[in-house]
Amino acid sequence: MNINTPKLTVVGAGPGDEDLITLKAIKAIESANVILYDALINESLLKYASKDVELVFVGKRKGCYAFQQDQINDLIVTKAKEKGHVVRLKGGDPFIFGRGAEEIDYVRDFGLETYVVPGISSSLAVPAYQGIPLTKRGVSESFWVVTATTKDHALSSDVELAAKSSATIVILMGMHKLKEIVKVFYAENKRNVPVAIIQNGTRDNEKVGIGTIRNIQQVVKENELAAPAIIVIGEVVKHRSVLNTIQQAVENK
Repeated sequence: MNINTPKLTVVGAGPGDEDLITLKAIKAIESANVILYDALINESLLKYASKDVELVFVGKRKGCYAFQQDQINDLIVTKAKEKGHVVRLKGGDPFIFGRGAEEIDYVRDFGLETYVVPGISSSLAVPAYQGIPLTKRGVSESFWVVTATTKDHALSSDVELAAKSSATIVILMGMHKLKEIVKVFYAENKRNVPVAIIQNGTRDNEKVGIGTIRNIQQVVKENELAAPAIIVIGEVVKHRSVLNTIQQAVENK
């Protein structure tokens, strides 16, 4: 990197557990002059930033946007030209429903150098923390990762395609569409397919509910589950491994 050139590094912060971040991501945070961070990141990661860094929250909480996407794009350009290195810190992996590619495409037209640091996606890590294998020999040969909500706030048509398959299906941003998702699976005569819903996955306040398409809405109500959460649908949910936490495994060594 040329230190005199305005630049953007889009960094994946992982799914929530502060230890699930890469060394390369930490180095990017340490070198940032400005960090624009989202609501789903673990804010403890900001401890790696320099004492002179400018921190700007640009995330969304309960439907309220601190900044619209166009404003974030403009802010990246402005801050990079003012201060140099902007880190855009995003939950999970920035190229999996994270708009990282959109931001990079936008700022390159303004002459910024652009870099990306992949993150551990919540779509993979959150089920794993619950002992749910997305694939398992003899059970599931593939998996889909689908967003439930399109930019027009409609249910993605890919959910219907996924429901026709025998694959494991991981649905992000789906809690507000759960009733519609259940209807789609009922239409495919899959009311008995197992479902796991995991809220705040990999964090200390993680909550989980296990059921089937038939009763998952009642499970959500009984367990008071809400967004942010990941929905896992498929026979692999019945094949959960019994796990201690990764942290316990480390402490026991």
